[in-house]
Amino acid sequence: MLINSNSGKKIIEKTKIANTPFSRFKGLMFEKKENFTYGLIFELEKEGKINSSVHMLFVFFPIDIVYLNSQKIVVDKATLNSWILNYTPKKASKYFVELPKGIGDKIKLGEKLQWT
Repeated sequence: MLINSNSGKKIIEKTKIANTPFSRFKGLMFEKKENFTYGLIFELEKEGKINSSVHMLFVFFPIDIVYLNSQKIVVDKATLNSWILNYTPKKASKYFVELPKGIGDKIKLGEKLQWT
């Protein structure tokens, strides 16, 4: 579950963690939109901008992405469309969460998130 620590409100019920090299590489590539009903959480080795860049190749639907620093505070967010070659966050990130489009609207910059 992804929760806004500031308000205590649930953002999305189900989460998955991309915690293997393959799951981080694959991300949402080739996923079907109707199956994407969860937040996909990525934890990076170190906080940075370049290493937290993403692409949308072979992702066939738009998503929201939320970037967090090492304290899990939201530092950037965006809606990404299919086939974008690169998106680099505006600030250094340690985590990012890929969400179904529209879910990111519930989240504001500066808020702290947590997951279980």
